[in-house]
Amino acid sequence: MGRKEDNIAKAMKLIERPERIRNMGIAAHIDHGKTTLSDNLIAGAGMMSEDLAGKQLMLDYDEQEQARGITINAATASMVHTYGSDEYLINLIDTPGHVDFGGDVTRAMRAVDGAIIVVDSVEGVMPQTETVIRQALKEKVKPILFINKVDRLINELKLNGDEMQKRFLKIITDVNKLLAKYGPEEFKQSWQVNVQDGRVAFGSAYNNWAISVPAMAKYKMSFKDIAEMVREGKQKELAKKVQLHDIILEMVIKHLPNPLVAQKYRIPQIWKGDINSEIGKAMSTCDHTGPVSMMVTKIIVDPHAGEIAVGRLFSGTLRKGSELYISGMSNNKYKVQLLSMMVGPDRISVDEMAAGNIAAVVGLKAAIAGSTISSIPNMDPFEPMVHYSEPVVTLAIEAKHTADLPKLIEVLRSVSKADPSIQIDINQETGEHLISGMGELHLEVTLYRIRNDYKVDVTTSDPLVVYRETVDHKGGPFEGKSPNKHNRFYFEVEPLPDAIVDLIKDGTIPQGAKFKDKKALMELLEKNGLTREESRGLVAVDGDNLLLDVTKGIQYLDETMELLIEAFGEVMAKGPLASEKVYGIKARLVDAKLHEDSIHRGPAQVIPAGRNSIYGAMTQAKRILLEPVQRVYISVPQEVMGSVTNEIQQRRGVVDEMTQEGDEIVIVAKVPVAGMFGFASAIRSATGGKVLWNSENHGYQRVPPELQKDVVAKIRERKGLKPEPYDEAYYASL
Repeated sequence: MGRKEDNIAKAMKLIERPERIRNMGIAAHIDHGKTTLSDNLIAGAGMMSEDLAGKQLMLDYDEQEQARGITINAATASMVHTYGSDEYLINLIDTPGHVDFGGDVTRAMRAVDGAIIVVDSVEGVMPQTETVIRQALKEKVKPILFINKVDRLINELKLNGDEMQKRFLKIITDVNKLLAKYGPEEFKQSWQVNVQDGRVAFGSAYNNWAISVPAMAKYKMSFKDIAEMVREGKQKELAKKVQLHDIILEMVIKHLPNPLVAQKYRIPQIWKGDINSEIGKAMSTCDHTGPVSMMVTKIIVDPHAGEIAVGRLFSGTLRKGSELYISGMSNNKYKVQLLSMMVGPDRISVDEMAAGNIAAVVGLKAAIAGSTISSIPNMDPFEPMVHYSEPVVTLAIEAKHTADLPKLIEVLRSVSKADPSIQIDINQETGEHLISGMGELHLEVTLYRIRNDYKVDVTTSDPLVVYRETVDHKGGPFEGKSPNKHNRFYFEVEPLPDAIVDLIKDGTIPQGAKFKDKKALMELLEKNGLTREESRGLVAVDGDNLLLDVTKGIQYLDETMELLIEAFGEVMAKGPLASEKVYGIKARLVDAKLHEDSIHRGPAQVIPAGRNSIYGAMTQAKRILLEPVQRVYISVPQEVMGSVTNEIQQRRGVVDEMTQEGDEIVIVAKVPVAGMFGFASAIRSATGGKVLWNSENHGYQRVPPELQKDVVAKIRERKGLKPEPYDEAYYASL
């Protein structure tokens, strides 16, 4: 029996013992060495050959990942590690660092209780490091720190001991600042990473060694000894003495919580149901005898097994053959056909799995990433996951051969199930299907999968930018009449305060028209810029917009409010300027005249009247087109700086700051997404390849007034609308 089989046998025993389980993620900025670290941990635990570790990239088993050298999917692996005289089961989720795949990071963080934040010792804390730390803390995931690529400080930058310590201290301070800034109140102090107690390790994932302060005492080695061995090219010997997986997994076991501890404080954060209910208690105590509750964090489409739902089991025991409900999917039952634990690309079949584990289930056909699975019908679902960026680039996609059309629709549905950060808009009338993603790379990878994994030949348009619409000032009240002229609505529209838009974005103000704690929500709105009357009249939240009812005592209004919410939703999905989504407005219903007979105020009357009233008010409030912007971080040698700033300016970009680090200049700029197409190759040729750059989505800004007319006309023509947007006279005439 090989080491791998032996480990699998041990893992099967440990899945029943939550106190011996650690669920952890690895998160970092792109190229800081997460996947190499994961591979070496798995190899150290005997799950793959050590010679291949770091070269094979076992968790990047998708050929696209191997070809691009980056992680796209959050992969899962379980391994067993002995610490002291006990064995522990460690479930590891490796996450992507590229900004286009941030959605995967968010979903992975929901499944784990702790995270290793990896920081490249040469580059330090980068923008994406900040984003992943924020994502972890939002889910109450406890972080520890691994400073990677230390061999580069010694061999390439030739730093001495003091200089290295300064470098480490800066990284630790930067990470602790972020923990203090974004950490949950009760853990701001206790989660600070500290070198002395061993919550920070240093090393080289590629060369398979690591060290921490407690490990120095244990192995009787000083940092000086280590630096000498690296200088002398003895990293192989060093890796035998202080093995990466020993040091890191010990740090994980010692400093990251087991599910019994973590679920006590994590469940109230990620689930807003009644904590004292049977299921609430079962989840808080990670009780394997309670009802089943599981959150799906990923769907893997396997050519043989079909769709596999991977997720964290918070309570109860999953068994083969048991029947479960998917919340929000009426009361249909789904049967667990296969149950397994994941070891990289392998799935090891098991008959049952207890709370506290990460399980892979076949048979939950209707589940998507984010679904709540339970053995009881109508369980309150887990909180929706908050993504820090939204899709900004769209492609129109068509099947090359008409015969493939039904298959393409099926495939697009599968793709959006497996990756909820991809938005699919299927238009049955025009036959045009739109696919939106976080950036060019995200869409390229998705198209590659459609062509190669699903074997559908497709043609696509050039990438299109996803715009938003808003208003400049107050407009209305504008009268909207129903087609039968018996009902009239009067809406005013104005921009929403930024503070409220931010609260909607981070999920503090929930979407929809049903609010659990309306009183607290009203206080929050009032504190952030709405009047008392407005916050009292909150009816619905749709996207980044609010519908408010500030009328007094109008008869029959309650009965028609559902229809007005529908009308509001239609306008928010397709604004009056370019039929794009609306961003950051409040629509206030200030008056209404309704027919007393309900037959005269049905959907066909109320919805058009409400819609026209909001459209008209927006038209009077001066409509503005917003375009998505990316923050671009570019690091270049001084001599090619001119060509870089030139490249940014040609793309309507604005340089925000420039700082010098050694011989390198770091440029931070804001560039519209519309100007970012083809940026990768242009910047490489402009600098002769001497450039390190990355970007993150940075919200929306106004399209310059002199360009707005042309951009709007182009969008409208593309959508088959008249190039001129309608004016107020048109709505008044309805």
